[in-house]
Amino acid sequence: MPELRPAGVERRTFLRYTGFIGAAAAITASLSACGGPTSTADGETGGSDGSGTIEAGMSYPLSTGFDPMITSGATPYAANMHIFEGLVDLDPVTLVARPTLATGMPKKINATTYRATLRDGATFHDGSPVTADDVVFSFERILDEKNASLMAQFVPFIDTVTAVDAKTVEFKLKYAFALFPSRVAVARIVPKKIVEADVKKFDAEPVGSGPYRFVSATREDKIVFEKYDTYNGPHPAKAKKMIWRLISDQSARVSAMQSGRVQAIEDVPYIDVDGLSAPAKTEAVQSFGLLFLMFNTADERFADKRVRQALHYALDTEKIIRTAMVGNATAATGYVPPTHPDYHKAATVYTHDVAEARKLLAEAGLRDLKFSVLTTDTGWVKDIAPLLKESWAAAGVDATLDIAQSPAQWAKVDSGRFEVMVAPGDPSVFGNDVDLLMRWFYYGFWPEKRYGWSTTAAYKKVKQLLDKAAQAADEAVRKQLWAQVTDLVADEAALYPILHRKLPTAWNEKALPGFQPLPTTGLSFLDVGRA
Repeated sequence: MPELRPAGVERRTFLRYTGFIGAAAAITASLSACGGPTSTADGETGGSDGSGTIEAGMSYPLSTGFDPMITSGATPYAANMHIFEGLVDLDPVTLVARPTLATGMPKKINATTYRATLRDGATFHDGSPVTADDVVFSFERILDEKNASLMAQFVPFIDTVTAVDAKTVEFKLKYAFALFPSRVAVARIVPKKIVEADVKKFDAEPVGSGPYRFVSATREDKIVFEKYDTYNGPHPAKAKKMIWRLISDQSARVSAMQSGRVQAIEDVPYIDVDGLSAPAKTEAVQSFGLLFLMFNTADERFADKRVRQALHYALDTEKIIRTAMVGNATAATGYVPPTHPDYHKAATVYTHDVAEARKLLAEAGLRDLKFSVLTTDTGWVKDIAPLLKESWAAAGVDATLDIAQSPAQWAKVDSGRFEVMVAPGDPSVFGNDVDLLMRWFYYGFWPEKRYGWSTTAAYKKVKQLLDKAAQAADEAVRKQLWAQVTDLVADEAALYPILHRKLPTAWNEKALPGFQPLPTTGLSFLDVGRA
């Protein structure tokens, strides 16, 4: 089968950015081989002293490997929170930065220089010490353009990283960046020796310094972890073992929770939230996680922003939230939800206005618009799809639904074979500041390679504003510039959120002391025991 990628995209870059669809298939055999029949100790209980087994139901399969420099898959990313550490990590519940491998938050030496000191006795899962050279290596491979790291776009301000001594690392910045101490959380520290020896094996069998070590993974089945006994960091494992069941089928996931096969599940179907309240605690947490509408602006119809705006105005978002999501979402009134500390209400808010939609389409000369819309087969997205079609039909628009698995749909997007796409997204797993959240969708790969916005004056303006905000020392100035970007991307609507959803999680309170649901995709068992 021929490889599909956008014209002009170098092969390695394409594979990195499209989630390693081919690479994931290639490593499946390796993952399965190292997994094999596993003694799961199903149902084993214990205390919060590092005994017992935690079993969880995850909603997404393994679509990528685990290399933290490049993985964007929801499940491997969640796994990496337990396997790897950064100098600084984000608290998975609050998304506030906290020192992990470092003894404290990076220390500011001057406006463009920071230093971080590693904790004594930190080791990787093979027993080797974590050194400053490993930290330098981890950042340099992210910054190396030929590696096409997904994390590189979040640290463009780093100039050099050097080892001062075995335990101290110094960062020199290209310009002052006030968010530096928390932003370094995007980089997980990896063992130089192991990665250089066999990067493909490392991607399939990750080795970190976190509280749990990787044991095995079988695609569309399970991931197995064990407590790393010599971990000496701030968040030691409180269970002997974890087994993550990869259960993409919604009803099967709910059944696993109700039967007690697992002690927690993510992505509870909205219709089942109340039904699970009796045997388990269920909570839906407001997230940045959005459902967005993205257009192929290389298509002359969607190059006209009036057409893009019209399709937003045509959507009865409140009906979608009320019926398909049982109220578990907030209609987008800005790029981030109102609960975000840097929320700005956009100058353009897309309320349900069929008359305005028809008017804009007429002005654009498209009275009989027909197109195909790609959506993923993620349970809640699939539930929403017919309501999108219904809303557009009320405005005289004929949309054909194309629903399939996520990798297949993104392959179409990345080969330029799409008109409109509706999909979920949540870069807040990498960080919750507006600069990072905006750069994910509006700076670099997405506008340049996915929705074809890179040649527009609007895109150039967005880049200028984000770069200016990044270099602003004053917080008020940064917020004002981010507000300008919000207004601009809302008006342009080349890619813009329809809603921000709540994430329903279910868990057994008695079995998992310390567990808390997350405002991002995935589950976290850091600081969680097994009773």
